[in-house]
Amino acid sequence: MSEQLCYLTATEAIARFASAELSPVELMQALIERSASVEPAVNAFTEQWHDEALAAAAAAEARYRAGSARPLEGIPLAVKDEFRLAGKRRTSASLVYRDRVDDDSDVLVQRLLDAGAIAHAKTTTPEFCLLGSCHSRLWGITRNPWNLDITPGGSSGGSGAALAAGTTTIATGTDIGGSIRIPAALCGVVGYKPPYGRNPEIPVFNLDFYSHSGPMARSVADTALMQNQISGVYNRDIASLRERVVLDTRAADSLAGWKIAWSMDLGFMQVDDSISRNTMAALELLRDLGAEVEEVEIGWDESIIDAVHHYWAQGWAASMAPLLQDHRDELCDYTVWFIENADRSTRQQYFESLETAVAMYDRLGPLLDDYDIFVCPTLTTSAVPADSTWPKNEVIVNGQTLLVSEEYWSMTFPFNMLSRCPVLSLPSGLAANGVPTGIQVVSRSYDDQRVFSLALAYERAFEQPRWRLDPRIIAGE
Repeated sequence: MSEQLCYLTATEAIARFASAELSPVELMQALIERSASVEPAVNAFTEQWHDEALAAAAAAEARYRAGSARPLEGIPLAVKDEFRLAGKRRTSASLVYRDRVDDDSDVLVQRLLDAGAIAHAKTTTPEFCLLGSCHSRLWGITRNPWNLDITPGGSSGGSGAALAAGTTTIATGTDIGGSIRIPAALCGVVGYKPPYGRNPEIPVFNLDFYSHSGPMARSVADTALMQNQISGVYNRDIASLRERVVLDTRAADSLAGWKIAWSMDLGFMQVDDSISRNTMAALELLRDLGAEVEEVEIGWDESIIDAVHHYWAQGWAASMAPLLQDHRDELCDYTVWFIENADRSTRQQYFESLETAVAMYDRLGPLLDDYDIFVCPTLTTSAVPADSTWPKNEVIVNGQTLLVSEEYWSMTFPFNMLSRCPVLSLPSGLAANGVPTGIQVVSRSYDDQRVFSLALAYERAFEQPRWRLDPRIIAGE
């Protein structure tokens, strides 16, 4: 029964809370017990606050009895370490900031708390969110609950791992190159990269159109439930949109009349056969739901990888560069490499990165006028080691070991370049190594509802693999 509670969706939990079939205290206690069992092996949390969380759960139970429950009342929330949470440490996974404590909470987190969610833990990231994997000198290696040899993804790796391990019900993530969607795919959960401006952002990256903050959960409905609390204008974020979209979470029985375009490789990527098989099965499911499904040529090439690196060099890397002078010995090797490599980038190359993004949307924008949704895999492989790092990742694709930068195994970053497109990563099955795979569902700019409408129908028809842990976790190895 305890394990069943740990994998309840927020939607299910709220219904049980409201009927008094389940108490928020019981759910929180189950997650705490689960964490004690699996955390030593998975390492998804930086800190936990059991007493505070149980007290908040008792208060939530009283609200249900009084009829004053809020939309997320009593739901356990794991907060990515990159976010401010009042009174708690925000280390950015760096020894430099290991003792930093915040006085207030970022608006995205505060909105979830105001809706009744209970922050019970902070989740691991790589230093300064720099990797598609999740490890740092401060917090060690976070591992995939499905297979401990594999990364849960990054940079929101702790959030994805906690959801997959059954140690939280919902979680937050950030995404500047795929950091929500990469762990969503590798952990078998749902992750949403909203269109730029839809959700208020962490400054100063609220002014970086590659950068997004959003929800992660074990179901599409839960992700929408979170998103409905998060979105909307914020008077300290000039980029936040005044239009607030409230997502309809009713799943359609059919996708008749929908036209879906798809690409397996975005024109140039090498995709593992297990990813291809699961993506084709997902497309067949959409076809069974009544949609017209058609392969298209997206027309992109490897130049987009150079473009994304030059863009990151002029903003993201620049934000860390001052640390090299006084804190070099405390930084992770990959952080030092990222900063120093960025120094080779020029202003002209930054401008050319913008031209590349324009050229990419010259193809995708008109295509999305002809189709309702674009679908592609989230990643090219599920075989990414837990200690994968910059500058080269050793990954396995179709039995061949490749030494490549992580953009060659992540298909997420193009949609940070095209940041006004909403993107959901959805589970698509399991690979041969027991690790989940995912698909990305992309719609035209600022059409949030369209991706959720398709995803809700897909999720209803999709047979979710049974949640399971690597046997080594249970054995305590």
